[in-house]
Amino acid sequence: MAVKTTIPEILPPNGAQRSRLGGGGGTFRDENLDLLSRVLDTWFRVPGTNIRFGLDGIVGFIPGVGDLLGGLASCIIVLAAYFRGVALITIARMVTNLAIEVVVGFVPLLGNLFDIGWRANRRNYHLLERSLAAPNRDTAKDWLFMGLLGVGLLTLAMLPFLLLLWIGGSVLHSLHAPGWR
Repeated sequence: MAVKTTIPEILPPNGAQRSRLGGGGGTFRDENLDLLSRVLDTWFRVPGTNIRFGLDGIVGFIPGVGDLLGGLASCIIVLAAYFRGVALITIARMVTNLAIEVVVGFVPLLGNLFDIGWRANRRNYHLLERSLAAPNRDTAKDWLFMGLLGVGLLTLAMLPFLLLLWIGGSVLHSLHAPGWR
């Protein structure tokens, strides 16, 4: 009588058998994301200088839709981070980098120059790498960045009210000045 043997199934580590979106052998591999961030931000070099730019900077010159298209392409890195389980605060920081690039990019010419210098895709790829290398280690930097950004936005939101108070105070002060009777 023959003995029936069973061969155990060996699963790859770190959930590499997950879907093509999330895991090990699919579209969101590190090499692909690194290449995407370089193509979008640093693929070309201005001859004779160290100035590098990518397709994101070029597409930004298309009026109306250029920055939107660049922003949509940049979302791939953020989606990859989400599907790979990066901390939500790091993803929020990545989205903020992207939002800064897209919003400032809408300013004609200066926005394109900002895109070339800001390099949100390279920043986001490095955030993804850092998060995957040490999953819960550096999120304090992310919280600090988001906190400072929140304080900055709150300050910007308060400026019109402070300006209005200052103008109102100046008007009231000048009405009560000695020469107004």
